[in-house]
Amino acid sequence: MDSNLLKVFVEVAKEKSITKAAINLNFAQSNITSRIKQLEKSLGLILFYRVPKGVTLTKEGEKLYPYALEIVKRIEIANSEMKNMNQQTHLIIGSTESNASVRIIPFLSQIHKDFPNISLELITDTTKEITKKLLEYKVDIAFVSGEPKNEDFMILNKIDEIITVVESKDNLYPNVFLSFKNGCAYNEFGQNYLKQFLDENYKVLEFGNYETILGCIKIGMGKSILPLSIIKKLNYEKDLHITKLSKDIANLPTCMICRVDNLPKIKKYLEDYKF
Repeated sequence: MDSNLLKVFVEVAKEKSITKAAINLNFAQSNITSRIKQLEKSLGLILFYRVPKGVTLTKEGEKLYPYALEIVKRIEIANSEMKNMNQQTHLIIGSTESNASVRIIPFLSQIHKDFPNISLELITDTTKEITKKLLEYKVDIAFVSGEPKNEDFMILNKIDEIITVVESKDNLYPNVFLSFKNGCAYNEFGQNYLKQFLDENYKVLEFGNYETILGCIKIGMGKSILPLSIIKKLNYEKDLHITKLSKDIANLPTCMICRVDNLPKIKKYLEDYKF
């Protein structure tokens, strides 16, 4: 069954007029009549009765109409989707909790403003888990801590972070390292740093919230290693003793990455985005 004939059939049925259908489809009236006859011949059925003010559907035409309408609509949708394949319609973003705390809201707001037709989805977790989700195609882009070594990934954008050792101003902390949960890049780096540079054994306490970590440090429960951006965002900069680490020791930028075989359609926009 020819979908082009069905499109003509649907238009005539809606307008109840061959003349109006011809105008809507920008066809000659004789062309519309010819196509209806062609469809009727292929089906072996009469689909329209001629009436004084136009045409009306036969019982067979009424039965065909909902099927024809669905076919025509599905073809229109398919054509639209194929024409817009180069446009981003949905973007799933993975982000570390640290990045989400600091800069994800203005980022999402700006994308929404610049691309109002893109639907956005945000998933937050540790660098380890977000990286895993990107490998499994569960997110389109990901914000992770540190530059990835995996050749399957491409860095779209990079934000330099100032990494700091954060302690209580009273220096009453025990040998306790406070950190975000396992899988966090700052957790892994911090524990390695304490062993390598301070040569001390630390009890590790893991939390799922940076506000809690900073609050515990403030009252002297322990120390942590965190980017300065989080400390400033949560307004703890004046409450804590902060020691900045050199990039030679701590180079952990926040990187926006994607898979090399699944580049976002708005790749250029993401590369040029100013954080």
